[in-house]
Amino acid sequence: MRIRIAIAAGLALAVGAAIALAGGSSDSGTERWETLRPSPLSRTEVAAARVGRYVYVVGGFEQRSGTTTRAVARYDLRRNRWRRVRSLPIGVNHASATSYRGRLYVAGGYTAPRALTAATARLYRYDPGRNRWRRLRNAPTARGAHTMQAIGGRLYLVGGVDSRGVTARLEIYDVRRGRWSNGPAMPTPREHLASAVAGGRLYVLAGRAPANFTTVESYSPGTRRWRSEPSMRKPRGGITAAAVDSRRIVVFGGEESAGTIREVELYDTRSRSWRFLAPMRTPRHGLGGVAYRGRVYSLEGGPQPGFAFSNALEALRIP
Repeated sequence: MRIRIAIAAGLALAVGAAIALAGGSSDSGTERWETLRPSPLSRTEVAAARVGRYVYVVGGFEQRSGTTTRAVARYDLRRNRWRRVRSLPIGVNHASATSYRGRLYVAGGYTAPRALTAATARLYRYDPGRNRWRRLRNAPTARGAHTMQAIGGRLYLVGGVDSRGVTARLEIYDVRRGRWSNGPAMPTPREHLASAVAGGRLYVLAGRAPANFTTVESYSPGTRRWRSEPSMRKPRGGITAAAVDSRRIVVFGGEESAGTIREVELYDTRSRSWRFLAPMRTPRHGLGGVAYRGRVYSLEGGPQPGFAFSNALEALRIP
């Protein structure tokens, strides 16, 4: 009997130690990525933004043709349904997208059919009610592989690659006046980066030039100043990000020499700390990402580094 009790106690200690080790190796809990209805298009290097209950996935390289596309697909976040809407006036890959007051804005990108060349400075606005695109005033700089967000009636376009190479340039579009102005450049030039808005600040996350970064910097429109934030745990480029609420940003996707990146990270802007979430079910680069009602959504993108395509749509509930 004493021997049996000793064996049982030893097993219990071993199991407890294994559980402790498993818990210590990851910050994620029981949450898992959920597979939703796939997109009607398999693409990579897309731009995406949410307008109300809909996500719009724009442009990119399309698998069937193998070329840059004008296609726009809309996903209904409540009904789990896709629909094609009016295409962009031009085909672009590596463009940026954001939304403001119920309208979708798309800027920049490359227009070459099969390459990251022929960057454009065009800015377009899409009206979902009319299903129409309107061309607005060109940005001062043609670029691709950049990022853009809307804060307080202005669009903030930063980073990417312009005619001189990787850039830190920040350009600001006043939606009401229809005018562009230059802002202070971010401290670290990079491309294939991501961004999100939390608490009225613009957060610019990771990217590469050419190696992947963990660098995070944020910009205050009020003071017109940049500041350094704590670095991410995982270097990554070719990524996306989404603000879950006014304080939390989730970063996911990307590629590296070993392949596409599974790790998912959450940044708490209040505590200025990072933690890992559940890894992606289908890791991808060049994907779109949005947040809605406590979930983040990963849309399309390449499941292998380089010229690869996917129509995957997956969601993760943030605890």
